[in-house]
Amino acid sequence: MELKNFHTHTTYCDGKNTAEEMILAAINQGFTALGFSGHSHTSIDPSYCMTTDETRRYIDELKTLREKYADKIRIYIGLEADLYTDETDLSEFDYTIGSVHYVKAGDVYVPVDESPARHQIDYVNKYFGGSFISFSQAYYENVARLGEKINPSFIGHFDLVTKFNENDCLFSTKDPRYIEAWQAAADELLKLKVPFEINTGAIARNCRVTPYPALDIAEYITERGGEFILSSDCHDSDFLSCGFDDCLKRYSNCRIVDFEERLK
Repeated sequence: MELKNFHTHTTYCDGKNTAEEMILAAINQGFTALGFSGHSHTSIDPSYCMTTDETRRYIDELKTLREKYADKIRIYIGLEADLYTDETDLSEFDYTIGSVHYVKAGDVYVPVDESPARHQIDYVNKYFGGSFISFSQAYYENVARLGEKINPSFIGHFDLVTKFNENDCLFSTKDPRYIEAWQAAADELLKLKVPFEINTGAIARNCRVTPYPALDIAEYITERGGEFILSSDCHDSDFLSCGFDDCLKRYSNCRIVDFEERLK
């Protein structure tokens, strides 16, 4: 399998490395293609994403770097577009990742994956009466809407709401209400005919020991004709291929496709 990754963050948003550092690391690690996916601007929370000016510089620099390293690696310019993104012109991007990072509680946009875990617990207690099931239902309702606004090229970290729920320590993923919520979202997104991602990012950040999505979710999607791509959601060049070999074994019954082929 050729090493490729299409979910990559840099210092333009919340990544550790510059774009060129990521490219050099990818070349040294034997990657043949690297896709960048800076966080789209979200005015509801500017703390982690690119500003409009930074988005312009991000595109321009990546175009320059793509030419500079064209004989060593194939570079793609993507965007991770949150449901609440302010970006409307996506024409300059090779692809977009559709992701949900917030749920709305009244007039408040509640982060889904803000570290540490204590933050998520506090948010659920404050805005959802301590019910992680209600929190999850709100999350998957948003996930189901990704096609309405973004028209994503693939779906990012489908069950991100479980980031801090290793071994069901916060709520049971076997709860029928939770299952009904994610199944409804999956059914809606399957209509888009785009891949979902197998995402190892939380492993690299020591939040989980297994990737997104959970295996039962992946099997449900596969049984209904869905496909997957493998990505590391990389924020640190040391983890560009984090967990890839294990994923190929873990998701051996799923259809993992070469996303680059969709870009040609």
